[in-house]
Amino acid sequence: MNEFFTISNSPEGFYKEKGSKFIARAYHVKTEEEIKEKLEELRKEFYDARHHCYAYIIGLKNQAFRANDDGEPNHSAGDPILGQIRSKNLTNTLVVVVRYFGGTKLGVGGLINAYKVSTEDALNQATIETVYSQTGFSIHFGYDVTAEVERALGEFDIVYLDKQYTDDCLFKGLLKDEDVPRLAKKLELTKNVALDFED
Repeated sequence: MNEFFTISNSPEGFYKEKGSKFIARAYHVKTEEEIKEKLEELRKEFYDARHHCYAYIIGLKNQAFRANDDGEPNHSAGDPILGQIRSKNLTNTLVVVVRYFGGTKLGVGGLINAYKVSTEDALNQATIETVYSQTGFSIHFGYDVTAEVERALGEFDIVYLDKQYTDDCLFKGLLKDEDVPRLAKKLELTKNVALDFED
């Protein structure tokens, strides 16, 4: 399975209960560095809020995830946010819910509901995109087989990273995981071709 879903916009969700306001923001992220930057931006924007709770899932083949309650009772904020990201089968997605305390405690059940509903509201407005897990490859070949190689490569959805034409030709690119065996089979009988895949 190399098909995943992610968001391509930054929607906002909202929920209000007993004076407390919950503002949910969702982001497309790929690295923990990006997550730190988004959290810093939000802490500056909502500097007077009591809590900035969040959860994220990043990665395709090897997923990393985290849920953070930021001072709310254990598992009352981060987990419901993470649960909503998972329920939509999303990856490379961060949701931060900013809470302004309204003076009345909501209890753990109330908090779980508030973080869940505000996150759901944001993700329901998200633009969902399909992404595929890819494998890197490089292919060396002689000029005499250029037409044959390019015709074979043309049958696949490839993202090219580099093309060099020197003494011979070298192409580097990314290919959907599921297409790796097909490309290898397609070129196995072509002379003067060296095809390598990266782990």
